[in-house]
Amino acid sequence: MVAQLETPALQSPCNQPYPVEGLVQVFTCSHRSFFTSVIAQALRIAGQGTPVLVVQFLKGGIGQGHKHPVKLGQNLDWIRCDLPRYIDTPQLDEAETHSLSELWQYTQKVVDEGKYSLVLLDELSLAINFGLIPQDEVLAFLEKRPCYVDIILTGPEMPQALLDVADQITEIRRSHRL
Repeated sequence: MVAQLETPALQSPCNQPYPVEGLVQVFTCSHRSFFTSVIAQALRIAGQGTPVLVVQFLKGGIGQGHKHPVKLGQNLDWIRCDLPRYIDTPQLDEAETHSLSELWQYTQKVVDEGKYSLVLLDELSLAINFGLIPQDEVLAFLEKRPCYVDIILTGPEMPQALLDVADQITEIRRSHRL
């Protein structure tokens, strides 16, 4: 048996009598890793029929780019930079800088269009800290996004300005048992 969810077209929920505003959530920790609980949340929400976008700014290696998103199920699009490697340094060549910039511009465009209700921006803090994406642009992006869009920001060393605008902050720490 095959089940298929039918997703209604998004209309701006901000015009409802009791609008539900989107949240800015931050998941941060001292080490660089992809947070299993965050992707599980994205998959669960997409499985319930909500359009979700996962953007990995510093991951590459699979020849993807925003023009070739991976579709996980009917409602989750997953995109990465079109790079042959993952970014672990602020020193990028011209092609890498262009690919990252193109991904950031695309992300802003599709969020402005209201295509997704949840957008997960993985390792955005590192992209900002490396000087690859301007923090002021991120703050402006968060401010002008459609009112119903939830944004999840992940990465180590999250800038204080982003923490200040977050509705929820989750700090993940390793627990060491003796």
